[in-house]
Amino acid sequence: MSESIKHECGIALIRLRKPFEYYLDKYKTPTYGLTKLYLMMEKQVNRGQDGAGVANIKINVDPGKRYISRYRSVEDAPIQDIFGKINKKIRKAYKQIKEIRQETGIDHTYDADWWRDNVAFTGEVLLGHLRYGTHGRNEIENCHPMLRQNNWRNRNLVMAGNFNMTNVDELFDRLVHLGQHPKEKVDTVTVMEKIGHFLDEENNKQFLKFKDQYENPELSDVIADHIDLKSVLEKSCRDFDGGYAMVGMTGYGASFVARDPAGIRPAYYYADEEVIVVASEKQAIKTSFNCNYSDIQEINPAHALVIDRRGDFKQVQFIQELQKKSCSFERIYFSRGSDPDIYSERKKLGRLLVPQILEEVNYDLKNTVFSYIPNTAETAFLGMIDGLEDYLAKERKKAIMDGVLFENDLEELLTFRPRVEKLVAKDVKKRTFITSDEERDEMVSQAYDTTYEVINKKVDSVVLIDDSIVRGTTLEKSILSLIDKLEPKKIVIVSSAPQIRFPDCYGIDMSKMKEFVAFRAALGLIKDKGMEEMMNSPHPKHPREERKKNISSSRNSSQICAVRTHKQHVSQKV
Repeated sequence: MSESIKHECGIALIRLRKPFEYYLDKYKTPTYGLTKLYLMMEKQVNRGQDGAGVANIKINVDPGKRYISRYRSVEDAPIQDIFGKINKKIRKAYKQIKEIRQETGIDHTYDADWWRDNVAFTGEVLLGHLRYGTHGRNEIENCHPMLRQNNWRNRNLVMAGNFNMTNVDELFDRLVHLGQHPKEKVDTVTVMEKIGHFLDEENNKQFLKFKDQYENPELSDVIADHIDLKSVLEKSCRDFDGGYAMVGMTGYGASFVARDPAGIRPAYYYADEEVIVVASEKQAIKTSFNCNYSDIQEINPAHALVIDRRGDFKQVQFIQELQKKSCSFERIYFSRGSDPDIYSERKKLGRLLVPQILEEVNYDLKNTVFSYIPNTAETAFLGMIDGLEDYLAKERKKAIMDGVLFENDLEELLTFRPRVEKLVAKDVKKRTFITSDEERDEMVSQAYDTTYEVINKKVDSVVLIDDSIVRGTTLEKSILSLIDKLEPKKIVIVSSAPQIRFPDCYGIDMSKMKEFVAFRAALGLIKDKGMEEMMNSPHPKHPREERKKNISSSRNSSQICAVRTHKQHVSQKV
């Protein structure tokens, strides 16, 4: 890989299919599209909390009028910062309308042409982007959308995406070979310039085809009608190696969303007679437009959703599809938990842990308290409790079938439930997973609190489920010490983290294997057993490089850390 993975991002695209005056008349506001874009971005904020950007394109604007608007922000609340600035423009416009009405008697409140000519962000194509940074500096230059400007309307390109290219050096060299002079060697710039180059070529092709039949400005419209964005993507993306969901808006109003050939980065769309929308998460579309889940479609891998400047759309294949090997951890952990598929999968992961949990607590449910590490592990916790209830139902049936029970025994048998308590509360509304290495330890030590006087000291075992213990920083720096203060007999930390089956070079950052708690626990076990030579000896069946791949691909979704608090001994069952 030529560049380390720096971020997981979220995208939101809205194409208003009717003329702007339609929405102004029906919804009595010039901000219908902006309001929907705000909702879609807010619903994906778990994917990008440290930077955001918005862009807008107006279609069929007269020469001399601005038709591309863009704001980006890296403030603490970037979405609110951006839309606060946009709303300031809208309020200023209403003030102008009031002054004009008082002076001339003319009311522009529902005058679509006035809004389009005088106020930014009143166009038909809207693009939002959320930057989710795990590595790298948080600067405005790193925020999408990116803009490639040109005085020819059809050559303008606005781009944003959720992607990481692993062959940036190669792409950079190809741009140089084409005669360009890229300002940076990063995937964002190289991707945009590569697509922009072939968009220029497509414009030239159409110009040569129609220049003898039409004259400007009509020629520009003819060229816009005939630009083949599928061809542009076929030529520009054939050298891309990585996972991506890329959104592009052209200056003439057409747009596209292209998905990588292995389907690693997610993209979904919904369309009705008024809008076409695309987002990284289904839930953002469902909540913002109150549509049925069945109406939300997935953009197929190796395909692009192409929307022309008239608002018609189609899916087209622009590259050969590859075997899908995306990381299940990334798909589940970074998706919103209220998505029906993600919700059921998280519950199933919790349920699958039950047999190992029962073995770890020696089937002593009477003296075991179950809880979870907030907030996203709650769904897996519910699945775990469902699994325990199923186990108890089978035990009840077995006890009743095996013999006669006294009345007290029968009542206890029928009324017994797993002991559930909320032992851990999160005080700080921050995700420690995405903070910098320097800040993480300090933050997690203060991020949690615990509930006292619900554990029988030295008698009860505590089972805590977490949805991820990738680094285990929260576990080590905060949770264990807090639960230890309750003086339980034993602490069992359970992870419902999905499997990491592939090295996942195109997905989330997996570059620091030594920081994974499961990896460190495995090394600890090896040392405890005096088997240090295993760490240096080659695998008997695989060469060293293949062995490295197997380390990444053998993580079990049912990870259990049994922690005996008084000896502070951690053992890992994989």
